[in-house]
Amino acid sequence: MLDRVRRHRPVLLRGIALGTTLTLLAGCEGALSTLQPAGPAARHIATLWWVMLAGATAIFAMVAILITLAFRRGRRAEGKDEARSVRVWILGLGLGFSMTILAALLGFGLFIGERLLPRGGEEVVTVGAEGRQWAWTFRYEGRAPTEDVLHIPAGRPVDVAVTTTDVIHSFWIPRLAGKLDAIPGHTNILRIEADSPGTFAGLSAEYSGPGYDSFSFSVVAHGPAEWDAFLAGQTE
Repeated sequence: MLDRVRRHRPVLLRGIALGTTLTLLAGCEGALSTLQPAGPAARHIATLWWVMLAGATAIFAMVAILITLAFRRGRRAEGKDEARSVRVWILGLGLGFSMTILAALLGFGLFIGERLLPRGGEEVVTVGAEGRQWAWTFRYEGRAPTEDVLHIPAGRPVDVAVTTTDVIHSFWIPRLAGKLDAIPGHTNILRIEADSPGTFAGLSAEYSGPGYDSFSFSVVAHGPAEWDAFLAGQTE
């Protein structure tokens, strides 16, 4: 029985790893999931996450293979050919392979970061987001502000000017874009966009005092007709 378990141990380990991975990924679903993007910026971030996961898995697999081969060699004496083989495996595959993967991930990360920078355009909508303990005030050009609910047009880029009146907060809509800090006396610009109409959850992921864990807001993306109606209703 013990021999059978040892013989099938690699298969069992792979099954456990696969089951654990699927379980963890299942927990990444929901209103605050970065792996369920609903806009261009969030898709870029999700793509970067998957690419980094693939790169980390490849490095881990190579290191595991090298460790397994090292244990199989045991304590036998090494000749010149053996030493040369070890250098090839460790330097060529262990270090060279890992450094190549890490360099590729760095380059891809810089490329994605550049894609996330806000760009100008005629269709860009600008709104203001002002945080405080514990509420967000959203301001629209020539319109009345809203509290804790940000209204945006679907299918159009929106530049959110993020700031705060007291301490440092963070502005994060996981399904639409990455996180950006709200800093007193400074304004940061975050580009967001929703592919289609809907409601998306947002929160502050920065510790900013007791009660920050419930510091949340929502984003409502409107279709063209609904967006025009919202602007008409918010005229100051």
